[in-house]
Amino acid sequence: MPAVGELERAFDDARRDEAFTQEFDRLLREWVGRPTPLTDASRLAREVGLRRVTLKREDLAHTGAHKINNALGQALLAKRMGKHRIVAETGAGQHGVAAAAACALLGLECIVYMGTEDVRRQHPNVFRMKLLGAEVREVDAGSRTLKDAINEAIRDWVTNVRTTYYLLGSVVGPHPYPAMVRDFQSVIGREARAQHVERVGKLPDVVVACVGGGSNAMGIFSGFIADREVKLRGVEAGGLGVESGK
Repeated sequence: MPAVGELERAFDDARRDEAFTQEFDRLLREWVGRPTPLTDASRLAREVGLRRVTLKREDLAHTGAHKINNALGQALLAKRMGKHRIVAETGAGQHGVAAAAACALLGLECIVYMGTEDVRRQHPNVFRMKLLGAEVREVDAGSRTLKDAINEAIRDWVTNVRTTYYLLGSVVGPHPYPAMVRDFQSVIGREARAQHVERVGKLPDVVVACVGGGSNAMGIFSGFIADREVKLRGVEAGGLGVESGK
């Protein structure tokens, strides 16, 4: 697919460009508010019978979640490619808010596709996206949730590929999307590793991350993959329970 090939070449060129990396790092500091802190959850540790539990506080980043790291990186890449129109998908709304914020910063048009059912359930985030200047397009097809929003966003992208960039928020899709999301989210793992060693004097025994679209887990795990003594654990919601099959 030509659009994916164009994106791969642009990403490879950008990550070799020191000026691009410096601008991304500057905005992470000055706009996102990095580094995010570590918090010792001592009462939680006592409750679960562990010596120490430390939280990496991505909730304190601008817009309230880790999603902003990747949204900023990809928006910078889109602008570098000369794409002035951004399309994105969102379910709970946090990726949509992050995409809208990054586009507002960089002066890019932002269209967010969101299933009608998710719009109903996540109205506060819909309001935030619109407040940041994004156009929210409801998707009434299929289950009216995230997968249908993704389908519509991709359809828009391939129809308007000369002017449009698809800002994907999860570790999914064709290469180079998973690699891009990993690289732009890897700041979480680099910070967490350095902060833990500075505070505790050693690496953690276990790193635990929630797994939804995978960007949060990939971001923090990337900082510890080379450390064989550190166990990496992903935790994913089980629906109605693993025994139910639902």
